[in-house]
Amino acid sequence: MAEQQTRVKPLSAREVDFRFDKATIARCKNLGSTAVVVGQPRALRSLELGLSIPKSGYNIFVSGDSGSGRHKAVQHTIASIGGDLSTLCDLLYVYNFGQPDSPMIITMARGEGQKFVDALFTFNQELIVLIEARQNFLSEAMALVAKLEHTFTFREAEHYYSGLKGDMVRLSKQIDHLDEEAVKAGALATKYLANLVVNHAHSKTLPLIIEGHPSHTNLFGSIDAKEKHAHLGLHAGSLLAASGGFIVIDAEDLLAESGLWEALKRYIDANALAIEAGVSPRGEIKGSPIRPQMAALAVKVILIGSEETYDMLSEEDDRFLSLFKVSAEFDYQMETTDEAIAQTIANILRYQAEHSLLTITDDALAELLRYSAWYVESRDHLTTHFSVLYDLLEEAHWWAKSHGKSKIDGPLILAVNEERDYAASISESRINAQIKSGEMIINLSGMKVGMVNGLAVMDRGAVSFGTPTVISCTVAPGSEGIVNIEHEAGLSGEIHDKGLLILEGYLRKHYARNFPLSIYAGIAFEQSYAEVDGDSASSSELYALLSAIGELPVRQDIAVTGSVNQMGMIQPVGGINEKIEGFFKTCTTTALTGRQGVIIPIQNVRNLILSAEVIDAIEKKQFFIWAIRTIDEGMALLTDRPAGIRNAKGNYPAGNFNHAIEERLKKMYQAVSANRS
Repeated sequence: MAEQQTRVKPLSAREVDFRFDKATIARCKNLGSTAVVVGQPRALRSLELGLSIPKSGYNIFVSGDSGSGRHKAVQHTIASIGGDLSTLCDLLYVYNFGQPDSPMIITMARGEGQKFVDALFTFNQELIVLIEARQNFLSEAMALVAKLEHTFTFREAEHYYSGLKGDMVRLSKQIDHLDEEAVKAGALATKYLANLVVNHAHSKTLPLIIEGHPSHTNLFGSIDAKEKHAHLGLHAGSLLAASGGFIVIDAEDLLAESGLWEALKRYIDANALAIEAGVSPRGEIKGSPIRPQMAALAVKVILIGSEETYDMLSEEDDRFLSLFKVSAEFDYQMETTDEAIAQTIANILRYQAEHSLLTITDDALAELLRYSAWYVESRDHLTTHFSVLYDLLEEAHWWAKSHGKSKIDGPLILAVNEERDYAASISESRINAQIKSGEMIINLSGMKVGMVNGLAVMDRGAVSFGTPTVISCTVAPGSEGIVNIEHEAGLSGEIHDKGLLILEGYLRKHYARNFPLSIYAGIAFEQSYAEVDGDSASSSELYALLSAIGELPVRQDIAVTGSVNQMGMIQPVGGINEKIEGFFKTCTTTALTGRQGVIIPIQNVRNLILSAEVIDAIEKKQFFIWAIRTIDEGMALLTDRPAGIRNAKGNYPAGNFNHAIEERLKKMYQAVSANRS
């Protein structure tokens, strides 16, 4: 009875296989879709909220992975909400007659800025003529000012025209001493000109500026010190260019520039922008005799960055959440519904049409959808990173053209993936060659005590692959508990350390109920010299530990992955497909025996999207996958022994692995007690 409770059957080829059938493709293809942004309903609603509320502080942080369509979504949402163009203003800088080192900012209605610039140019030319004539200068000059005053009205008009009139009076007193040539070539000829820094005359939408290279100068503008009049040397940055609209900034690039984040917060707080002569590396304003007046800054700031950056700013910057009240989080996956499938197909076909790629068949669409699910490691989800599908499509198009094919079909998509695997498999092939030659010691048959084949995922750039790794354990009576050799060598991460501590909790709960745990156990990853982190090997480590304690030989033709909790429940892990296929390739390198396979958490069955080669081997019963729920189920498979059930007295009957483990722990306790006495 106990054996029946713990025995797990291997998964069938039908349970392991996963693909999209032709009927699904045809049905969803006919549904069609015009959606520009796919699989991001929460992010789009957050964007719409943040972009529509004009209140200060409703700036937006858009988080998520690169490739999830964040920039496109921002642009699409801004276009969809429209905007009132009447709120746009032209911004000009003019000479400040009362304080020359502080150029005056003038705000004018959209389209009026250039007209005023042209009018001031004409005023300047006519003024020079009056100076040359030297007759009735004051009255004629005042008439020119009155003409301007009558034609152009703006918020700062009274102050500007008052200063201009005062300057005409001053000029009239000096006219007899002015040299005509000096007037034309010198400072006076440009003093009355205007500098149009923001011109919305031809704007048909609210401005959207994507600042790809944020720096102090690019964001806040600069001052050309060579200009004789400061107001003509002012150059607008992207924040002024976005006035009345939106600016998109990469958060990581912003934070990488010293002092830039603090400067941006300061200007968002003030809701106004000052162009400064320079900024120090620490973000402090350099001393400058030129202090332009502040420009009203009605700009919605949109930062785009990772979830880690958002969390860091939220935790470490007290003002961040008050300045960026809206968080639009982009997901990397979406549920596999008919709508999501239809939207994915529509995006693929739209890309194919826009880039003049070869025709895509339905079986190619099925393979692209399967790749989409594989990319997010879930049969129940598809990726929202369409760029990875487009890359695969581009490569398939190239291969089709290179091999004289007229269309992109399913076998071609599979061939492209195989070519990718081949091109990126140098490290994997080298490891398998070392296993085959015996340079790397891994047993793929027989049984050993205290040694278990775990599974690891190796990353090299954008490529990852699975490989077996030997986990060994030795035990003896003692009081040290479980010693993590990787930790002692400085090669263990914090999560891995936690996993080892959980193993001790498991021993206490399952065995050391009536006696103290008195054990020394050393656990190590053999022939591993890189840092180990994560808890996906914790079940493998526990199997090695239990095998060593009970002196129970375990199968070497089975590799194991899975996390475990103190209750002995197996928990899911990532990289499950790479791990299975990696061990399968290792086994095929040394020839399949018909007994080899992998133990995985049962929760990971929904993540299985395996190659045809692995599925074929499972169909032929040359390779096996067991999906388990508990450590007892795994130990039963590895030891070929039942787990056993405690009797009424709380003891395990003889003949099962739990009895052997508990009895050995009792003997260790007795040995430690005897030494103490």
